[in-house]
Amino acid sequence: MLSRVVRQILQATVYDVAIETPLEAAPRISQKINNNIRFKREDLQPVFSFKLRGAYNRISQLPKDQLDRGVICASAGNHAQGVALSGKKLGIPAIIVMPSTTPDIKVQAVKRLGGQVVLHGDSFDVANKYAKQRAEDEGLVFIPPYDDELVIAGQGTIANELLRQWRDVEYVFVAVGGGGLIAGVAAYLGEVAPHVKVIGVEYEESACLKAALETNERVVLPHVGLFADGTAVAQIGELPFEMVRLQKSDQSGPIVDPNIVTVNTDEICAAIKDTYDENRSIVEPSGAMALAGIKKYIS
Repeated sequence: MLSRVVRQILQATVYDVAIETPLEAAPRISQKINNNIRFKREDLQPVFSFKLRGAYNRISQLPKDQLDRGVICASAGNHAQGVALSGKKLGIPAIIVMPSTTPDIKVQAVKRLGGQVVLHGDSFDVANKYAKQRAEDEGLVFIPPYDDELVIAGQGTIANELLRQWRDVEYVFVAVGGGGLIAGVAAYLGEVAPHVKVIGVEYEESACLKAALETNERVVLPHVGLFADGTAVAQIGELPFEMVRLQKSDQSGPIVDPNIVTVNTDEICAAIKDTYDENRSIVEPSGAMALAGIKKYIS
């Protein structure tokens, strides 16, 4: 499976709509913690997130008859915008089901990208169930945010870029929500650069991968904190979990450290400030988690 995902990464179509983001040096932070730190600037994507890669890679490879019928997803965040822009680029209907509690600024962002917004239910779970049922009833294709090989391969293109931009990289810290990003990055690096260690970073109030690795099953967290809402997931994705387990560094030939780094609200806020001081960019909490994890790991 991992080799197949690597082939899909190399064949990915993401650059029809996404850009190769720069890997920026961070001299202030590097000096502060005495390590060479660089930022992969996925906030510079057209939708300000890596999620566009996976969404477009999945949608663009659908057969024409499925494309013509349209796609649907459930999301109140970055996946919603990725699916909306992908639909616009391909000229197909893209229905985005969002909880009725979604802030209007997020609803309008999806609409500006061409998504057909449907507000339904008061939680993501209700919206997600509705989207899947509507896909079945109307013959639409449901686009999952992380539990899909082509979505994971799209996210994994980040690792392909990273190695070309910095051959001497030793550690890659990855924020974890549903697990699609860490699964794609680890699959590629494990095949092409197995000396690189991949470290997952989770918000302490939504550490679903950490819980799953500790129990060896996909547990459902009883509570999920929403401060880092972009990674607020109660249960790690089934496929990402299987891929990460295959890459755990307590088995032969793998690269994912099984010891997930968890960070709290204060540590994330400090990382947001560090990022602003470094390059005057303001990142969302989920976007600052990797840096928070680096600082905690080193200390």
